[in-house]
Amino acid sequence: MAVKSILKKCMFADIMQILMRERIVRRYWLMITVMILAFGCAKMNTPSGGPKDKDIPVILKSVPENGAVNFTGKEIVVTFNEYVVLDKISEKFMVSPPMKKRPEILVRGKGIRIEYEDELKDSTTYTFYFQDAIRDLNEGNAINNYQFVFSTGNYIDSLSVTGNVYSGLNLDPPENTMVLLYSHPDDSSVVKQIPDYITRAESNGEFRIDNVRPGTYRLYALADADNSKNYNNRDEFFAFYPEPIQVTPETSFLPQVKDTTSVKPSADVKVPVKPAVLGEYPLILFQAEKRLHYLASSSRKQAFQINYILSLPPDTMGFEFSIPGASPEAWFIEKSRKSDTITVWLTDSTIYNRPEIETVIRFPFTDTLGITDLKDDTLQMRYIAPRAVRTKTLKRIPYKVNTGITGQERPDKRIAITAPSPFLPPDTSRIALFEVLKEQRIRQPLSLVRDTTGSCRYFVDTRLNPGKNYLLITDSKAFSSIYGEYSDSAGVRFSVLPTESYGKLILDLKGYKGSKIIQLLDNQEKLVRQVHQKDTLRLEFPLLAKGKYRARIIFDIDNNGEWTTGDFDLHRQPEPVSYYPEEIEIKENWEVVNPWTLSPDNYKDSKLQIKKTGSR
Repeated sequence: MAVKSILKKCMFADIMQILMRERIVRRYWLMITVMILAFGCAKMNTPSGGPKDKDIPVILKSVPENGAVNFTGKEIVVTFNEYVVLDKISEKFMVSPPMKKRPEILVRGKGIRIEYEDELKDSTTYTFYFQDAIRDLNEGNAINNYQFVFSTGNYIDSLSVTGNVYSGLNLDPPENTMVLLYSHPDDSSVVKQIPDYITRAESNGEFRIDNVRPGTYRLYALADADNSKNYNNRDEFFAFYPEPIQVTPETSFLPQVKDTTSVKPSADVKVPVKPAVLGEYPLILFQAEKRLHYLASSSRKQAFQINYILSLPPDTMGFEFSIPGASPEAWFIEKSRKSDTITVWLTDSTIYNRPEIETVIRFPFTDTLGITDLKDDTLQMRYIAPRAVRTKTLKRIPYKVNTGITGQERPDKRIAITAPSPFLPPDTSRIALFEVLKEQRIRQPLSLVRDTTGSCRYFVDTRLNPGKNYLLITDSKAFSSIYGEYSDSAGVRFSVLPTESYGKLILDLKGYKGSKIIQLLDNQEKLVRQVHQKDTLRLEFPLLAKGKYRARIIFDIDNNGEWTTGDFDLHRQPEPVSYYPEEIEIKENWEVVNPWTLSPDNYKDSKLQIKKTGSR
């Protein structure tokens, strides 16, 4: 009996313990559920339903006042009605006339403080340009084109200079361009001195310099690569107005640009660039031709290929290459049309299998005194072969030959076969071109012609008939390289579109009688066709795919068959460029005849300019 009593007590205790555990588990899960619901209810969400803040910061006061005269202080404080931030202030802020040391701009709560160390010039109007750098803290709404103006004299200068900056060849507005105004008449002033007035051109090319005093000035534009505010590097893009300009109350008085109250979107919002308003002075930006001879770059793209690029063609001074201890028969050299790009093909495997090759070159070099002479230079050319993938069997890498065939070709297509290394003479018995009919193939005659400018390209000379289908077959080993590589077999099908699939453009040219280059461009301004004319004739562009095109003329004043850039040292403007005033649409089996009266004035309708979005 005692044993049974003990067993019953133990069983009762176990059952109670199990019940207690289940009760604790239920309470535990109940607590977790309550906590999840509580956190879900307490989650912070952005209030919805209210309008987005589009108000720009409002200026409550400034010390001194905007437009103050007889000011001689060392700091300016501007207070707003809300907290502000500065967006890309180092890029956007400018002072006109420039100061030798850049002012420091600090944000202080709902205001900004401008501090500077330069001694202010007497009787001078200063303009601090902020563009859209001042924005509210929450939404990034900007005060657009904000300017702070004061004078150290008795009055604010109130004259203005306006104009537009264009890129030389395509006449589009350039990016990040400054406009400089000098009272000094000498050309050397833009090279050695800071300007009297400065501003930044808008993204659409417009510029406006306000608060200018009467006088005679020189006007320039500059894409300032080194932030010197001087044209001290011929690689910089530069423009100059050909004559001094007169700034007088009779011709140059324009209303002051007031602080705008319009809203400019936050910095991450892209907006289309507004069409430019034509100002008084056009400036055509150009990059001068290089004058200094030097080695621009060197590379070893493949084990057996070494490339050198010169800044200028070597002309009669030439270019020499050697490898110490190696015979000249261990390589051969190819040059580009202008001889400024040199490719060395190494043919001796004991040399090109080295990871590092010592090369000696002799090329024209211009020293710091401007004297050009031949220079000897020793260069270590390194090539690290990619690590081979481990496989059970070694796979041969085929000679990669490209025909450039896309599937549908033009009737005047000339097939070009290219490879990454020099060809040996192809085996034409392994190459065949067939016209494909429904139930048969008709072999077509062809010949292969080596490109005279390089050893890595052959042309297929044959006749392709419009509206026909073709098959180009190259058997294995049809092509091989000087390094023992050979091609795999391949077959490419393609069709030649009928002439009815294309349109024709006829330009009926009138006016200008001198040498000129007429270019046909696609709607992204990529060159499609080009004709060099010395007489003004009716010009035809046949076999044009349907789409929209643009026509451009380069007035080839020096008659060298290409666009010639400007040169400030010679006071030479870039050759004028002009566009046909409308976009030209070409349709299938359609002939378009457009008259075009030519005039050597830079012209491009703003509607034809490539649209760029975003803010500076």
